[in-house]
Amino acid sequence: MSKKRAGKKKEKGKERVLPTWTGKLDITRSGMGFVVIDQLEQDVLVRPSDFNTAMHGDTVEVRVTKPAARNGRMQGVVSRVIDRKQQAFVGKLEISKTFAFFLPESDKPMPDIFVPLSNVNGATNGARVMVRMLEWEPGKKPLGEVIEVLEDVAENDLAMKEIILENGFPLTFSEDVLEETARIPEILSQADIAARRDFREILTFTIDPVDARDFDDALSIRKLKSGYEIGVHIADVSYYVQPDTALDKEAYQRATSVYLPDRVNPMLPERISNELCSLRPHEDKFTFSAVFHITAKGEVKEHWLGRTVIHSNHRFTYEEVQEVIESEEGLYKEELLLLNNLAQKFRKQRFKKGAINFSSQEVRFKLDEQRRPIGIMIKESKEAHQLIEEFMLLANRYVAEYIGKIEVNKKSIPFPYRVHDQPDEEKLVPFAAFARKFGHSFDTKSPEKIAASFNQLLQDVQGHPEQHVLEQLGIRTMAKAIYTTKNIGHYGLGFEHYCHFTSPIRRYPDVLVHRVLQDALDSKFVFDKKMEEKCKHSSERERAAMESERAGNKYKQVEYMQNFLGEEFDGVISGVSSFGFWVETVEHKCEGLVSIASLSEVDDFRLIESDYMLAGLRSGRKFRMGDKVRIRVVSANLDKRQLDYEWVITASLKEHSKKKNNG
Repeated sequence: MSKKRAGKKKEKGKERVLPTWTGKLDITRSGMGFVVIDQLEQDVLVRPSDFNTAMHGDTVEVRVTKPAARNGRMQGVVSRVIDRKQQAFVGKLEISKTFAFFLPESDKPMPDIFVPLSNVNGATNGARVMVRMLEWEPGKKPLGEVIEVLEDVAENDLAMKEIILENGFPLTFSEDVLEETARIPEILSQADIAARRDFREILTFTIDPVDARDFDDALSIRKLKSGYEIGVHIADVSYYVQPDTALDKEAYQRATSVYLPDRVNPMLPERISNELCSLRPHEDKFTFSAVFHITAKGEVKEHWLGRTVIHSNHRFTYEEVQEVIESEEGLYKEELLLLNNLAQKFRKQRFKKGAINFSSQEVRFKLDEQRRPIGIMIKESKEAHQLIEEFMLLANRYVAEYIGKIEVNKKSIPFPYRVHDQPDEEKLVPFAAFARKFGHSFDTKSPEKIAASFNQLLQDVQGHPEQHVLEQLGIRTMAKAIYTTKNIGHYGLGFEHYCHFTSPIRRYPDVLVHRVLQDALDSKFVFDKKMEEKCKHSSERERAAMESERAGNKYKQVEYMQNFLGEEFDGVISGVSSFGFWVETVEHKCEGLVSIASLSEVDDFRLIESDYMLAGLRSGRKFRMGDKVRIRVVSANLDKRQLDYEWVITASLKEHSKKKNNG
């Protein structure tokens, strides 16, 4: 957030300059507001009477009215709302003869919304509804309209919608956007086809999850005299989504699709994402491509970037490709086995050059017809997934390198790089000390040594009791990847240049990359002064999407574990704090809290941060991250998205604790 301008305050005959800042308003449950500003260590306190129509999560301009006293905060008033985080709300409608009022269901203080009778859209008095705020003039009540009556909406459906809304994503597209999308021609013009490199006669296929509907990448392959030509073909979204259109503005505001356990809230309307742009089999499609001449040893001899037209021959699922890899039998087996062989070579080279090999497990829910979870599956990264991953990484890297080498009048072109900083030293030092307690050395002398130490540690801990804790803590030392025009490289991948080029259907930065790349290929070097602002917005929206996904997964975990109240399970301690420890069940990967209050009959426990553990003052009992424990499910609160567990104490340990306490 940025400093905007200075305000003035008279003090004993002098004019004292007080600044105006841009930040995000955080309203506590008590109603007090705090504007969080990136450049300041302390936030600015704003009283409710000075919100000036701002609500929780809004980006605002705040004018400082009182400087910080010793050990205190600056105070200020919101001078204007720059961007609203949330436009739609869930609550109750109260209708009188001449007007209606909407009473929001929110744990944050906010005003009732005035709804003209012409805007109730069939809702009746007392109905639970979703209302969109249309405008809010200072000194007046906000004005809104009913967009959905929720009487027949299932609670779990409503909970997912509220998660999306709370994080600032709209549930529907405006009429302008839908009308604009409907006007886009479905048939590809011959003139546009002629202007592209034609790959329609070359074997091409997609590989995606079994339930995917938006296929945004495809691979083509053909044999050359010396090696192979492999094309990475990406849906040409920028052909359909033109700058400054209603469609483009909506896509930018969303910046990303949001993936919840039972739905996708898309960045683009379905006609774009699932029809016009989706690389469906047996259809001609426009793509933006990175085409590589690769030897059998995995060496890239040359490459080409540009717009293409393709015709996918087949749609594979990851499971189908994995079956071909393992059995060496099936459709296009030679091509798939060759691609897999090359991908594994790329993967090996990446780790050799300093990429960090963090493995990850993805939890997926099996849902019934009412979208209730009836089972949990663990999705692991297999060679079929790695095949696609490596070729997407290759394309992303070469596109970023191409743009990164261009200079005009000794200036780089503003471009949305995907960067990842080196590990945070404050987090790394205690982690290295903790790893040494398990016999794992960690060299922190240079970024390269750190990466090598991480990879050696991840290899050494496989199958050991400390594997889970060290993997989790290792990930927490890492910086967060972001979008920015300042190219510092991608530490985790070991790349000097990197960007996101391969998923423009679900990520707006990829659309920006396509536009900058095409301009550069056309020798039109555009210096977009707002590119860094667009990068920050995209990074913020990405974080909001991740928060939505975490909340959605947590809700489904709680919904699922309601079936097991009172039952016992094996678990692993996944985190500790002064008020208890979290346990993730081995069977379901569902995390819940064992509160320190529930342990009081055993001992008084204190947090030892350096060892990531709770230690009993009398018994010597320790609960450390990574320890295996037995728990009982005691509570599953859907409203709070919270699971509460209880540590299962053996009868002998209970007796031992009683004797110690009495003695």
